[in-house]
Amino acid sequence: MARDQIDTQPIESRDELVGWLEAGNKAADRFRIGTEHEKFPFTLLGHDPVPYEGDCGIRALLEGMQALNDWEPIMEGSTIIGLADTIGGGAISLEPGGQFELSGAPLLTIHETCAEVNGHLDQVRDVATPLGVGFLGLGMSPKWTLAETPVMPKGRYRIMANYMPKVGSHGLDMMFRTCTVQVNLDFASEPDMVKKLRVGLALQPIATALFANSPFTEGKPNGFLSFRSEIWRDTDNNRAGMLPFAFEDGMGFERYVDYALDVPMYFIKRGDHYIDVAGSSFRDLLAGRHPAVPGETATVSDWANHLSTIFPEVRLKRYLEMRGADGGPWAKLCALPALWTGLLYDAASLDAAWELAKGWTAEQRQKLRDDVPTLGFKAEIGGRSVLEVARDVVAIARAGLARRDYRDSQGRDETRFLVTLEDGLARGKTPAECLLDRFHGAWGGSVDPVFDEDAY
Repeated sequence: MARDQIDTQPIESRDELVGWLEAGNKAADRFRIGTEHEKFPFTLLGHDPVPYEGDCGIRALLEGMQALNDWEPIMEGSTIIGLADTIGGGAISLEPGGQFELSGAPLLTIHETCAEVNGHLDQVRDVATPLGVGFLGLGMSPKWTLAETPVMPKGRYRIMANYMPKVGSHGLDMMFRTCTVQVNLDFASEPDMVKKLRVGLALQPIATALFANSPFTEGKPNGFLSFRSEIWRDTDNNRAGMLPFAFEDGMGFERYVDYALDVPMYFIKRGDHYIDVAGSSFRDLLAGRHPAVPGETATVSDWANHLSTIFPEVRLKRYLEMRGADGGPWAKLCALPALWTGLLYDAASLDAAWELAKGWTAEQRQKLRDDVPTLGFKAEIGGRSVLEVARDVVAIARAGLARRDYRDSQGRDETRFLVTLEDGLARGKTPAECLLDRFHGAWGGSVDPVFDEDAY
């Protein structure tokens, strides 16, 4: 989850909320790629979760990273909860169960993104290995119960953890036991935002299948290929899902603001203090009549923080966040931004992707979303299997990356980052099915080998 915003400028009208989103419009030559990924820390001996405190805990890991890269510590009171690169724009933050997240800097090419990921993982290993800690990229922690999973000392997470069980059956699983990789991409105008949002929403289940990587819970197969994706189907449906209104006439920044205003709030932050207002209305805060802060109106920080607590399959801020993929191994961390950059940052590919999906109905899109966590490539839409559609989608992305023609120092373009997806499509198997083959075969019914074989 993103770092909380700090901007106390007051906002007093719906138009100002719309204007805040519109300010994300930028010229195409300023488009950038921001990649975020989460990973599970575990003890190298025993494959247990890593607590926050202790000589070999998460705090020690953050302090070691800070000493190594000289990033600015992000504090909550006297507690270090992350690190910020004040020059490049990246950050390291903690998810509720100790998942370690790199929020990458906004970069021009996938080559730069992959170099950033490599540099980060090298640093993490340098600090973590002497502490006896490793890192695993999967969509769901494969072994630990909720009770065994540590809780990070962040005020917003305490509020969310109290509220989640009231609005869905899987909110705590989402918070404490899942990991994702996502990419944040820019738009040039309101029509460009709408087209990219629609393509992103329609094709998000295809990305979920391509990256499905969470078939284990508490040491056993859980019956899903992407249990992380299934968890989101019953976490908090007031703030998650496929946003069918985005495909209706009149969609734009105003319509998204109206949607966001109707999503219940989690908290109001004043200074370092989180005020629990879970379930209350941002409209009341905007009007200066919220009982938690009588007489105060909303600030830019309040709005930005509220938007960060909305979790649809594609999230609109001053950029678009693609949110459908499970966390995975190194190659997948580069493949996810390559896929969406190839689809959305080339005009011909964006047109082709919309042509592929524009005939699907809201009901078809929702059924696809519901089926993919279980069926993966075997799910169907419009009379075609997801495997067939995914092959088309990856081919469209490849063509877009080829036309972008950004080369690395060896003369290679960005299409090489799609090879891991094309290999999976050639096999006709999701990553989760490959994990299950190993579980039932060489691993002898144990998930423990995943910590050795698939760690970063």
